[in-house]
Amino acid sequence: MPHAEFPLGPFTPYAENPILTPQGDGWESGSVYNPAAVVKDGKVVLLYRAHADDIVSHVGLATSDDGLHFERHTEPVLSPTENYERHGCEDPRVTEIDGTYYLTYTAYDGTNAQLCLATSTDLFTWEKHGPLFPDFNTFEPNAADVPTPWSKAGAILDRKVNGRWLMYFGEGSIYHAWSDDLIHWEPGPQDEPLMVPTPPGTFGEFLVEVGPQPIIINNGLILLLHNAAVKFEDGTVRYTCGQLLFDPARPTEILAQMNRPWLEPTTREDQHGLVSNVTFVEGLVHFQDTWFAYYGQSDSTLGVATYRVGETY
Repeated sequence: MPHAEFPLGPFTPYAENPILTPQGDGWESGSVYNPAAVVKDGKVVLLYRAHADDIVSHVGLATSDDGLHFERHTEPVLSPTENYERHGCEDPRVTEIDGTYYLTYTAYDGTNAQLCLATSTDLFTWEKHGPLFPDFNTFEPNAADVPTPWSKAGAILDRKVNGRWLMYFGEGSIYHAWSDDLIHWEPGPQDEPLMVPTPPGTFGEFLVEVGPQPIIINNGLILLLHNAAVKFEDGTVRYTCGQLLFDPARPTEILAQMNRPWLEPTTREDQHGLVSNVTFVEGLVHFQDTWFAYYGQSDSTLGVATYRVGETY
């Protein structure tokens, strides 16, 4: 792992964002956003959420030699096939371990959102393993208006912790889960989230949600970039991005957190779209001496922010 410290950054949004926009009249004609990212064969690969005006999401694939300019595969690589995902396969995150790619995504049936897992060795053909936490509601302890089951946002660490695999997951509040085989996951207690929404007046007072996969950083700690939101009286929201720091020996105890966003809506694309005022990061890679953070802009387009090690806040 390249040198990195908490907080990771500063990240600078790419001046020519968005890097991907809707196209054609088919499956990615309405919105293109919320990408997972991984480096494979010397290229950055994005696995991005896209849909037409029906808002039934698919996962598309795009590759880049420089992390900024992408060539898209013509067809989606993951689409709804099961009843529990009939309204969409949404919001992927991906981790590569020993040549296998572990993709978490949200399956939506029109009422319930459930975190699901799929695996691949080539990023194009995926085996689905179904919902991971069918009895969970990650909006606890504030889930009065959210149907159960409800779970999203799974991010898997690429190495074992104390002999087991670790995942952070959750929208609303943030939880953790353990696995012996990377396929079957045992969540922590429903009533013991690792992080709940932040105090009133702060950038995560409505919800907090896991961002890209966690990483081991230079000073030996786990870094998790997460998304957070406030909700206004008129029903609109504003999504920004935070960071958490954990001790890998005790990865369920937060050591530190950023109390102001490292990424927030600043451009027209960030501030106007299907859901306005959203920067939503789901992809993080280190490539060509630079960290690339990929994010959805107002649920409509796809942007990137970069950080070259040595730059300072």
